[in-house]
Amino acid sequence: MTAGLLDTSVVIDWDDPRVVAALPEEVAVSSVTLAELAAGPHLAAEPAERARRQARLQQVEALFDPIDFDRAAARSYGQVVAAVALSGRSHRGRVADLLIAASAHARGLTVYTRNPDDFSGLETLVTVIQV
Repeated sequence: MTAGLLDTSVVIDWDDPRVVAALPEEVAVSSVTLAELAAGPHLAAEPAERARRQARLQQVEALFDPIDFDRAAARSYGQVVAAVALSGRSHRGRVADLLIAASAHARGLTVYTRNPDDFSGLETLVTVIQV
């Protein structure tokens, strides 16, 4: 069985049955994803969207015990940034995605995402599956 680390894009689309059907039985989220979700309500312009984002954050907090960004992930982050730089891409605008990739790399997890291009250049470090 493959264990997967869900990118924030997957968690946002969690209600789509096609998304859930494409995931492995064992899934996790990173504390980085929780941070991105926590920012979401503050960035929403409309009250209805703010409420939807807050509900998603609360749902994820109730469903998952997130994987912390720890020392092993911090070490992996150096490799992740180096791989992105080697591929000719900048790491600066992709920090959250790369922190998630480093968390997956440190634990040998596959990344499940709706946006595989966000993880371009990391093919030698992590397996990325588009959902």
